Amino acid sequence: MATTPLTAEEIDALEPSFLGPTWMRNPLGAWELPQFTLGWQIAGWCAEYLRAEDGGPWKFTPEQLRFVLWWYAVDKNGRFIYRKGVLQRCKGWGKDPLLAVLCLVELVGPSRFSHWDPKTNEPVGIPHPQAWVQVTAVNQSQTTNTMALIPSLMSDRFKQVYRIKDGAELIRANGGKARLEAVTSSYRAIEGKRTTFVLLNETHHWIAGNNGHKMYETIDGNATKKDSRYLAITNAYLPGENSVAEKMRASFEQILEGRAAKISYLYDSIEAHPKTPLTPEALRIVIPKIRGDAVWLNVDAIIESVLDLTISASRSRRMWLNQIVAEEDALYGPAEWKACQRDDLVLRPGDEIVLGFDGGKTDDATALVAIRVADMAAFVIDLWEKPDGPQGENWEVNRELVNSRVHETFQLYDVKAMYADVALWESYITDWAAAYGEGLAVKAPGTNAIAWDMRGSLQRSTLAHERLMRSILDAKLVHNGDLALKRHVLNARRRTNNYGLSFGKESADSPRKVDLYAALMLAHEALYDLRTRGKKTKKRTGRGYFM
Repeated sequence: MATTPLTAEEIDALEPSFLGPTWMRNPLGAWELPQFTLGWQIAGWCAEYLRAEDGGPWKFTPEQLRFVLWWYAVDKNGRFIYRKGVLQRCKGWGKDPLLAVLCLVELVGPSRFSHWDPKTNEPVGIPHPQAWVQVTAVNQSQTTNTMALIPSLMSDRFKQVYRIKDGAELIRANGGKARLEAVTSSYRAIEGKRTTFVLLNETHHWIAGNNGHKMYETIDGNATKKDSRYLAITNAYLPGENSVAEKMRASFEQILEGRAAKISYLYDSIEAHPKTPLTPEALRIVIPKIRGDAVWLNVDAIIESVLDLTISASRSRRMWLNQIVAEEDALYGPAEWKACQRDDLVLRPGDEIVLGFDGGKTDDATALVAIRVADMAAFVIDLWEKPDGPQGENWEVNRELVNSRVHETFQLYDVKAMYADVALWESYITDWAAAYGEGLAVKAPGTNAIAWDMRGSLQRSTLAHERLMRSILDAKLVHNGDLALKRHVLNARRRTNNYGLSFGKESADSPRKVDLYAALMLAHEALYDLRTRGKKTKKRTGRGYFM
């Protein structure tokens, strides 16, 4: 059925997503700026020594300046607030020129804290005494994008004062004490280097196949030496490629989830609303918002590119709207899942719920998901997932902890049904059925009230999955924005069979888990059965369970 086109007012109301302190405002509506930063001094230094495209002194746009102020923000001890960062913007925004300027700042500018000004109590910056700046990428054309801009930025005074000896891939300053170089793909060539600042160029192209992952790991390792930092610039990445850009975004979202330690990490992005239509009328309204201060981006030219049928819609969204759009075999994109989000949802003790459980042992996660009967609101009760890095070695889920959480859930809520995949957890599921089966309003197929064998009946599982998909795509199932659930849902891939559309991981050994999605499907199927064939039950009195 055709949908009614959005009005100009409705399109204008589709606010972009803003990530990073660059976009924070104070209660009065003014931009939030760091208390202490070297950025103001750096802006003055750039105006004195660097040239703009028109030959005049370099001047940051307000948007660029806010980013610089935050990137060079320091704490009361003079230490940088951020050790690493990501600047994600649409194509043509000007990431390369901005970072070319910052590379020169890092080469000879006031890029490191020296002392506090006794009169103003403001931080004072000095050049790094042994600056070693690298522009890194996985192919030469990417480094050329930045390095080719540098000669035009350097004024005659800059070259004279800092004794510049420039070249295409290596620039030396201060008699060779400071250096700026381009490096491509050779992670071995940069391993162990005492770099002071590294630019990671176009990390959406850094994948395992071109040594992008090894480059990134080497750069991060080098950054632990001295007072080193690194900054990545990227367009919106293609989900599923497992690029460095995707890994850095996943790391950032894990911090937001609380699944990773809160480290000094600046992530700055502005992304169009998922519902933005690719029509000329909508693009004329939205592109000026997404481009920020990059007024040089021609809206008419962008519209022509978007309307060119030889360019896929998903690519246009990534390039010009800075949207992270899922690959072709993904079940859902961020937009479909976002449409189901209700930020005010809270699961309260005593709520009537159904449960879905998908258990793993070592590699696969173990997930317990609830759906509230009254409004089809999904909640993650708990997730046990193998930690990343060394902590994940020899990891195995604590089965008794999971068992205790299941019993606790039955005590806290009015559980009407529970479907649990039997794989690896059959004995526990038998115990849960013995403890609670008689009080359930609907029981799983077979002799066990809770056991639901996802692998035993492909047809039944496929039909259950298609019912879940309809509820999500119609936004009948809602959620509170849980980031772990979002991650597992967006990881799910299309798997067709003789009975219809099912799901799976992108590959058997993929680290991108889907277990919360599997648990969500089981809970949804339990709710479907409850509504179609459930019986009325007396409210559970709450027989206690103790470990």
